[in-house]
Order: sequence, then C-alpha cells, then structure tokens
Amino acid sequence: MLNMAEGIARLGALAESPVVSVLARAFADAGFDLAIVGGPVRDALLGRPTNDLDFTTNARPDDILTIVKPISSAQWDIGRAFGTIGARVHGEQVEITTYRADSYDGVTRKPTVEFGDTIEGDLVRRDFTVNAMALRVPGQTLVDPTGGVEDLVRGVLRTPTDPAVSFGDDPLRMLRAARFASQLGFTVDPGTEAAMEELRRTLEIVSPERIQAELVKLLATDDPVRGIRLLVETGLMAEFLPEIPALQLEVDEHHHHKDVYEHSLTVLRQAIELEKSRNPDAAPDVALRLAALLHDIGKPATRRLEPGGGVTFYHHDLKGARLARKRLQELRFDSATIATVSRLIELHLRFFGYSEGAWTDSAVRRYVRDADAELERLHILTRADVTTRNVKKARRLAGAYDDIERRITELAAQEQLDSMRPELDGNRIQEVLGLTPGREVGEAYRFLLDLRLDEGVVGPEEAERRLREWWAARG
Repeated sequence: MLNMAEGIARLGALAESPVVSVLARAFADAGFDLAIVGGPVRDALLGRPTNDLDFTTNARPDDILTIVKPISSAQWDIGRAFGTIGARVHGEQVEITTYRADSYDGVTRKPTVEFGDTIEGDLVRRDFTVNAMALRVPGQTLVDPTGGVEDLVRGVLRTPTDPAVSFGDDPLRMLRAARFASQLGFTVDPGTEAAMEELRRTLEIVSPERIQAELVKLLATDDPVRGIRLLVETGLMAEFLPEIPALQLEVDEHHHHKDVYEHSLTVLRQAIELEKSRNPDAAPDVALRLAALLHDIGKPATRRLEPGGGVTFYHHDLKGARLARKRLQELRFDSATIATVSRLIELHLRFFGYSEGAWTDSAVRRYVRDADAELERLHILTRADVTTRNVKKARRLAGAYDDIERRITELAAQEQLDSMRPELDGNRIQEVLGLTPGREVGEAYRFLLDLRLDEGVVGPEEAERRLREWWAARG
C-alpha cells in the first residue's frame, strides 16, 4: 500500500541528492526547465530502489550537451536524434531528453520524432500513467496530468490515453504491461486489458529481438507468473510463444491428468524460490526460468490417451528440447541460452529413475557428465518439477534428490568429478596403440571415458591394459 507522506519524503530526498542538485542548478542557471521523469519518480513513491535517473527538459540536445559538459566526467550523444544526451554526473549515469511530441504511422514502431514544448504533452505520450509522472527540480513540484498517483494507490496499470491508440502507436507496450504487472504486483485496468486482447495481432510489427528483450525482463522479475497469465489470457503469448497456451490441455471425462499449464507455472515459481535460496546473491537466472517454463512443451505433441483412462507423454523431454530450440532461435536468443535451455529440458526427467531405485556410482557419474556445466541448474529444475499434492510422494522424491546430491559431492571429492577425464590423454593413447591423430583416437578416448565412469579410477597401468584389450577385440 502506497503511503503518500512517506512517498513524498522519498521524492524530496531524491531531489536533494548531489547528482540531481547539481543538474537542477545548472539547467536553472541556463534558463531551462528540468524534471526527473518516469520510473525513478514511480519507484521513489513506492519505496523501491531508484537506479539510473531519467530527466526531461525544454532544452534542445545541443543545449543539453553544453550544460552538462562542465559538470560531468563523460558524455554520450548516441540518442541525439531522439533528443537524448547521456552523461556521468557525480559517478551516476543519467539521461536527459528534450520534451517529445512524437507521432506514429500505425504501420511500424518507428515514431516521427518531434520535440515538444510542454512537460504535460511529453508525459501524456508515455506508456502508463504510473510512468507518466515527473518531479520538477529544483522546486520539487510533482507533475501528474494523467492520474498516475491515483493509479499507484490503486495498484493499477492504465494507459494515459485511449489504450487502442496507445497500443496502436507501439504494440510493444502490451508486453510492457505484463512486465510491469509482475514487477510492481499491479493489475491491469479492464479497458487496457481488453485493448491488449483486441490488438494482440499487431505485435507482428515488433521485431523478435524487442519481444525477446521484454520476455527476458518479465522472467527476471520476482513473480513472472502474474505477467505470463496476462499474456496467455489476452492471447498475446500465442503470437510469439504459442507452446505456452498449448499446455492448457483439454481434460476429458475419462482420461484425467494434471493441467500441464498450471503445473508449469508452479514449477517456474518453485524454481525461482530454489534459485534464490541456493544462490541468494546471484542475478536472476533467466535461462533456468525459461527452462522451467518450457520444460513440458513437448507434452501436447506426445500426448496419448491409453485404454483404462491413462495418459502418456513418451519422449516429451526430447520433443520439448527440439521445440524450445526452434522457438528460442526465432526469438533471437543467444546460442548459449538456447543450448542451456534445450539441454535442461532434455535432461529434466533423467533423475526420476533414481527415485525408483538407487543408482550405481557409474549412473551418478554419467548424470554429472551429461549435465556438465548445467548440473546446478538441473538440480533446481528437477526439484522444482515435483508439484504433487501427495505429501508422502513429495517427501520421497525430495529425499531421493538429497541422496543423489550427497553422492555427487562424495564422488566429486574422491575423483574430481567436475573435471572427469580418462586416465590416459590423447597423446598417450596414440603412443600405446601406435596411432596418428584421427577418428580412432576419439573412439579410444570415449572407451576410456566410459571405463572411468563405470569403474572410477583404475590407475594408468590398468587403463593401458584395458585399452589394449579393447583395441585387440576390435581386430
């Protein structure tokens, strides 16, 4: 709940900070207006951390640059065409933008950049009312032409103008609504949500890279499920990640099974909780969260209704890994993220065989080898994938995973499992078998790696003997 007295006090403290004070004085001395705008004002009122500061002014870009040069240690004008000048003042990065009065053609997201004359006109063109507030400095006057404070109090996201016009100008704002809903814990105004559903297909004019960036920001919030639900319910998710709404499998009267969509959202929440508890100081692990959200997307394509009321999803792990790879490539994710997500999905069922009966040391070693650098993420995903309401079953699975982690730790201490390699390297293999570099050396290396995984450390002499026997058996 927003406490206005405390919020105003925090705004005052922000306005009196060294970086704001020096900028306010410099612009006032030059005869121009200056105001803190958007996110920093919203976050100060809500008691959230304020990071990079954004300012708006009636000064034009050349004037801005002239004003900030004497009081900043660095300046950059990469956004000059859009009226934005960046600078580092008192060690903080700031951006200062001339009032804007842009117009859109309704075909692309690219606006016709026009500078405005009033701060009110600049604020009305922004995405949501809670982001359309400004604090004039040095006088500390709050400018709120669209009712942003009231919406902060209500916890509501609403566009400053007709949502059909706002989203028609820039469809990416619909995805930003989902992100802010999760980030702030707000609900979306009914009229705004209705416009999102009506205009969902206009998302096609937004580049995959921009959609990906908003999806990443959403997943990095503390509770992305709120935003994901909004995207699914409005139909927006179907426009760029249709595998998620497809998880809402129809349940017929005879074949009963879990709602895979709800299960996936629960897994995502549980993965985030585990991520924070196991790695409390780490940045949000978006790759892990993507894997949690997508881990069962192979189920709709592999769903089979069996006689007697059973339902199977054979090989949905492999199918899901392929689907995820394809979809993430279309959204222009980097290769490392794609590899991590698809690998985690491919491996997410591997553990459940362990819970049916204790694995040999060899099986544990293979589990570690196959997970490789993704082992910690796989630990989290596999634990998060237990959503059963059967308390006894949940305890059994948790106990089994505690056991496998303990055994991995013990084996790692004994055998340096994290850097598992054969006891003979490629050069020694060539010497023992009289080979030159080539395919056969690779086959011999894999044989020795399997020997290491199956039996642990046998010693170089025994490894050589086994290698010679293997080679002789090949003829």
